[in-house]
Amino acid sequence: MLRLKSLAGREPGLKSILLWWLVPALVVFMMTALWLSNHMLRSQINLAYDRSLAGALRSIDHQISTASGGLSIELPYLMLEFFELTANENVYYRVMTEDGLADIGNQQLPLPERPLISGVPQYYNADYLGETVRIAALARAMDPPLYNDRGGRVVVLVGEDVDTREAFIQSMLLRSIGRDLVTVALVILIVVFGVLFAVRPLSRLRQEVEGRHHDDLRPIEARDIPAEVQPLVTAINLHMERYAQQARVQSQFLDDASHQLRTPLTVLRAQLGYALRESDPKEVRSALVAMGEGLDRAVRTANQMLTLARARDNGFLEMGEDLERVDLLQLARGILKDVYPIARAKRLDLGLEGGDAPVYTWGLEWQIREAIVNLVDNALRYTPPDGVITVAVSMDEGKATVAVEDNGVGMSQPDIDRAGVRFRRGKAGKNTAGAGLGLAIVQAIMQRHRGHFHLESLPRGCRATLVFTLDSLPDEAAASANSRIESL
Repeated sequence: MLRLKSLAGREPGLKSILLWWLVPALVVFMMTALWLSNHMLRSQINLAYDRSLAGALRSIDHQISTASGGLSIELPYLMLEFFELTANENVYYRVMTEDGLADIGNQQLPLPERPLISGVPQYYNADYLGETVRIAALARAMDPPLYNDRGGRVVVLVGEDVDTREAFIQSMLLRSIGRDLVTVALVILIVVFGVLFAVRPLSRLRQEVEGRHHDDLRPIEARDIPAEVQPLVTAINLHMERYAQQARVQSQFLDDASHQLRTPLTVLRAQLGYALRESDPKEVRSALVAMGEGLDRAVRTANQMLTLARARDNGFLEMGEDLERVDLLQLARGILKDVYPIARAKRLDLGLEGGDAPVYTWGLEWQIREAIVNLVDNALRYTPPDGVITVAVSMDEGKATVAVEDNGVGMSQPDIDRAGVRFRRGKAGKNTAGAGLGLAIVQAIMQRHRGHFHLESLPRGCRATLVFTLDSLPDEAAASANSRIESL
């Protein structure tokens, strides 16, 4: 494949490609058209001159007579003189019988190489007395015949020098070539200026992008952009929006980290200084235990912030991600098994409702697990001893549901309305450890899976519900998911 390279070794621009392909192709096309037009012009001029020869030929033929028993001719001198003036050259004629017994005029005027057809003129070039002449020849039957030769024919030849004809043809060709070359030059200029004008919006687009500040991620305006380039601008804007969203997530994570980790680290530093100053082993141990608890809270907060950042990254799930077929019932069963020791230590009645049939959805298993873990963890935190926590998993009309219900302190309506706000804890959470990120993580995960997260207060306790639906996935993923589930 032909690949054009610029002097710097870079790929050529659109302008260079268009000019390097259009201009040579246009030149070749126009030169071919020029050659064809000149060839046709020469043919037309020759045809016009040959018609003049044919007129002289017919005039002489009409003056031939064999009625007297011999070949006689009354030459149309006036016509021949007029023809000489028109041709501006010498004119020759020859009248003869085909057998050569009678021959009148310029007897050395050559006959054609091909046999003559009666009544059909034949035109050819020949050498006569050292000059090139154009000859028109005509043969016809003699009426009456001579010497009782009923098959005999009379042959008439008229010729002219071709110098004037060739000079006229050359003059016309030069004029035609000049006109055509001017046309070619004008067309090339039009093409060049047309290409330069067509790529001007692209040059403005390049200048606009190059002139932006490094953190300016505003969408590129597509006005005055050719329709063929607008999809590219749209794709660039989409990419910039994704990058801006990712930058916002990273910036938010840095802000959250600097805000939430500064205080625990300051407390740890103070506790470490206290432990180093104390000589009493009991006080040192107490400080170390407090430091361990502080580290646990800091680690949990950092993990939750990382989870929240990952859940918010890239927005909704796309087809390119590794979607998994997740059995929500099995996932919930594993989570409850892991937290069972905590529930048992608080004497909580921890149960699972869902039957034996698997309940499938599609998404990222680690994120769905994190969402359920956060709901179960909240229930464990806010349910008093001897309380009841129930996790129910069900499937209804294509919607997979996971509900976590407890009979703890519950939530007020203002707290429910603001659930999911980062680092905000309701009234019930003021006296418990936590960073206030659990419900924000659940909200972000459900948004990314295009599902729904509901909170509702019960007469005693609270119910948190996750709703997954195949319809919320992209059409191709939903179709693939349905077909896979049906094949199981």
